[in-house]
Amino acid sequence: MNAIVSIIMGSISDFSIMEKASDFFNEFEIPFEMYALSAHRTPEEVENFAKNAKNRGIKVIIAAAGMAAHLPGIIASMTTLPVIGVPINSSLDGIDSLLAIVQMPTGIPVATVGINNAINAAILASQILALKDKVLQAKLVKYREDLKNKTLKSNDKLAMSKYRFKTN
Repeated sequence: MNAIVSIIMGSISDFSIMEKASDFFNEFEIPFEMYALSAHRTPEEVENFAKNAKNRGIKVIIAAAGMAAHLPGIIASMTTLPVIGVPINSSLDGIDSLLAIVQMPTGIPVATVGINNAINAAILASQILALKDKVLQAKLVKYREDLKNKTLKSNDKLAMSKYRFKTN
């Protein structure tokens, strides 16, 4: 089995956030790999990874970083594969990371999800992969239907709540 998605994080301390993406890929049976690589502490390894990912069969890269958050952009600058950035809340409520990832120069896009939102990065990567995979597309449709049903079911619980001025 060969990975088709890479999950890259700037530090092992990001794993508690990125674990949600790995759980999603595991549930959806999407082969993935995980590495801790730093744009600032391991630049040669980042370059080697980014320049060789496509040849190794990787289709989408998810890159998470906090603070200066250069990792997703550096990777995107060295590959034509889609890169999805996950800003990590490590300082300034994650706003510094969000801005560093989303404000890429023209020609080097990084799709960016919300702060600490690894699950949305995994879902977006899966949607990209599903463009050429009908089985995965069906799993995503079911996932969305399950989300819808869970939300609608919560209305049953809300109906049970008792307030003097509640009308439903």
